[in-house]
Amino acid sequence: MKNILFVFVALLTVLSGCHDPEELVPSVSGDGLNSITATFEDGTGGFKGYITEGSDEIVIAIPYYFPENSNNQITEAQISRMRVTANLDDNVTISPALLYLDLTKENVITLTDQVKTKKQYKIKGEIRKSTACLLEEFKLPSLGMTGVINEATKTISLVTVGNLEPALAEVSLSYHASISPDPTTVALDYNSEVQLTVTAHDGVTKNVYTVKKEVPQKLKYGIRQGSAKLMFAKKLKADLGISVDNLTGGIAATGDYILLNTRNENSIYINAKTGDKVGEINLGAIKGSLTNFYNTADDDGNILVCNLAPNAGTFKVWKLTSVSATPELMIEWDGAVAIGRKLSVKGSISGNAIITAPILAAGQKIARWTVVGGVLTSQTPEIVTMTGLAKGWTTNADVIYSSSNDVNSDYFVASYSDNTFAWVNGTTNAVSKKLDVISTNYIPNAVDHIEFNNAKYVTLNWINSFSWGSADAVWLLDVSSDTEFAGNLETKTCKSVVWECERNVYGGKSVTPAVVNANATGDVALRVSEDGYYMYLYFMFTNGYVVGYQFDCIDM
Repeated sequence: MKNILFVFVALLTVLSGCHDPEELVPSVSGDGLNSITATFEDGTGGFKGYITEGSDEIVIAIPYYFPENSNNQITEAQISRMRVTANLDDNVTISPALLYLDLTKENVITLTDQVKTKKQYKIKGEIRKSTACLLEEFKLPSLGMTGVINEATKTISLVTVGNLEPALAEVSLSYHASISPDPTTVALDYNSEVQLTVTAHDGVTKNVYTVKKEVPQKLKYGIRQGSAKLMFAKKLKADLGISVDNLTGGIAATGDYILLNTRNENSIYINAKTGDKVGEINLGAIKGSLTNFYNTADDDGNILVCNLAPNAGTFKVWKLTSVSATPELMIEWDGAVAIGRKLSVKGSISGNAIITAPILAAGQKIARWTVVGGVLTSQTPEIVTMTGLAKGWTTNADVIYSSSNDVNSDYFVASYSDNTFAWVNGTTNAVSKKLDVISTNYIPNAVDHIEFNNAKYVTLNWINSFSWGSADAVWLLDVSSDTEFAGNLETKTCKSVVWECERNVYGGKSVTPAVVNANATGDVALRVSEDGYYMYLYFMFTNGYVVGYQFDCIDM
C-alpha cells in the first residue's frame, strides 16, 4: 500500500525541469506568495497549504495518519505547534514572521508585496482522511499470475485464455483503503469478470475495478507517453533509518526488492513497489567501510557487492543469489589499480553477462569480465582502453554495455572529468557520439541500460557536491538509434530525452536539515516486469531519497 503525498519546497530557488511539476497549490504570484508548508517540530512532514483562488484562507491539509503507511493517528494537540514556512517572491515579506503556529486556530498574516501593497490571509490546519482509493497491484500467487492494471479504464487484465481455478489474491491498495469483496480472504472465480470496489479511508471516495481474462494491447514501440508514475520517494534517514551520512552509494534492483548499500553497515532492502523497508541483509565478514563499498544486481536478481581496491587489498566481488543468501566470493583480482567505486552488470550471471568497472585513473580504461553459461570465463579481466574523452575520468564514472553476450556491442559512459555522457562504439572503443559538455559543478556518475517494448533506454544522473547550489537530477533517454543523441541536457536540446525527474527535490540538500552530498554519489537502475508491460526506474541520491517510478507500454 502506498501513495504517500511527499511535498518538497525550495525556500530560496524556483525549481526547474524539462517538464512542469504538478502544481499542488494554485499560484498566487500576483501577491508574491507561492506556497505554504508545515512540518512537525521534529522536522518531519511537509504538508502543503491549499490556497483557494479569490479567497483569503489557506488550509493546510494534514493526513489523518502520519506517516500515512502507519496507524499513528494525528491529534489536534500535535498540530497545535507546527513549523510553518513560506515560498515567497523576491522582496515580498510576511508579518508577523512565520515560525511556529497553532493550526487548530486561524492565524492571520499580512503579506506585503514589492510595491508595498498589503493583503491578509488566514492560515489554519485541517486533519483529513485520505481520498486515495487506487488498486495498485493485483497478484494470484497460486496461479503464478500478475494482473495488468489499466488505470484509465479501471480494468485488471489476467493474461491467459485457459480455465482458472478459484484463487486468493494479493493486492496493494492506497494506504488505509479497503476492498470489497476482499479477494485476499475469499478465493474468487476469475473465469468471468469480477468487480472489486476500493473505498478510500474517508468512506466516500471509491473506484470500481473489473478483473477479466484478456491480453492487453501493447504499443508497437516504447513507453506510453504520460505513463510515468511516482511509486514512492523515501528519505534514507527519516523513512528508512539509515543513520550515517555520505556512505550510502549504491542500489541493487532485484525485481521484488531494492537494496541500499551503506558502507560498513548491513544492506537494507525495501519493497520495489512501495519503498517500505522489508529487512536487512547480514553481510557478515564482508561488512566494512571499504569492503561492502558498492552493490548492483543482474537481470535475474543476483546481487553483486564489491570492495574498493587497492585500499581494501585485492579487488573482490561477492555474489548473493537472494536477500537471504550468504555472500560468496565470485571475483578476486590483484590488478594493482584503483577500482571499485562503480560496478555494472549487463545480463545475468546465471546465464550470460558482461561485468564492467571503470579503472579510477586519469585515463579511459575499463576492466571487463564475461560470464558464459553461468560460468565466469576468467578471474582476470580484459582491460579495455577507450578513446574520445579529452580528460578521461578519475573517481566519478560508470559504464554499461548494451548487450549481455557481445563484447563488441556499444556501451555508455557517464563521467565527471569530461563532464559529458558518451556513446561508445564497442568495436573500436572510440566515442561515436556524446552530449554537450556540462558545467563542472555537475557530476554525472551513474548509468544503466535496458530494452523495453522494442525500444532501448539509458538512464543517468547528475549530482552537485558543493554546499551551494544543486543539480540533482535523473534522465531517461531513448537510445534505440543515435539519430537524436546530441544536444545539451541542461538546456533541454537533447531530443532523445523522454523523461526527467524534478530537479533538486530528491538530493541531500532537499531534506531537513540539508546534508551536502560530500562524495557526490548516487545510483540509478532500470528493470522490466516479467510480463513485459511495465518498466521501472529507480534512483538514489546519497543523503537524500531513494525513488521509484513506473512506466508502461499499454495501448490505452
